[in-house]
Amino acid sequence: MEIKICGIRRDEDIDIINKYKPDYIGFIFAESKRQITVIQAARLSKKLSEGIKTVGVFVNADAKEVEETAITAGLYAVQLHGDEDEKYIKNLNVPCQVWKAVRVREGKTIDDVAGADRILLDKYTENVYGGSGTTFDWSKAGSINTDKPIILAGGLTSANVREGIRIFNPACVDVSSSVETDGAKDERKVKEFIDVVRNVENEQNRREI
Repeated sequence: MEIKICGIRRDEDIDIINKYKPDYIGFIFAESKRQITVIQAARLSKKLSEGIKTVGVFVNADAKEVEETAITAGLYAVQLHGDEDEKYIKNLNVPCQVWKAVRVREGKTIDDVAGADRILLDKYTENVYGGSGTTFDWSKAGSINTDKPIILAGGLTSANVREGIRIFNPACVDVSSSVETDGAKDERKVKEFIDVVRNVENEQNRREI
């Protein structure tokens, strides 16, 4: 079970990340209170412990901007969180994976997106492209029409992530606001979230044995 901590923007965040070692961190390049520049992302990346991968989050950005940012910041994946369609992804020339966010509506089938390496599930909110910090109704989510790895996002906390994993069996869980205090990453909350997910993973491994 992989873990992504999104919204990394400070040296202090990197210190926390290096201590508890999630699999991925997210840099937000879209308009947001957590938005950072390409130069900032490249600098922070150099401070990361080996093995922790970086993901850039974009919303309806010009393809050339995404391509240049992926190269300059040395991204492992670009996460497209807007209205980017299959044509956009097909024409995107990036040296990394492409993750596509799908905003989940009640009872609607969650369809595959051609060209994406992973599908990220987030809550549908009109005129908002993510970062709401709230879950979609997991019990009323439609069927998932993809064989690609699923990333579960949107309102995850240390209290509900276990249930989210049970329902969706995602390859990765993605968290941001619930591991913050006053808008900054909180070491205690990051540790607690990661510990819960790792414990679930260990329990699953023991059952398989």
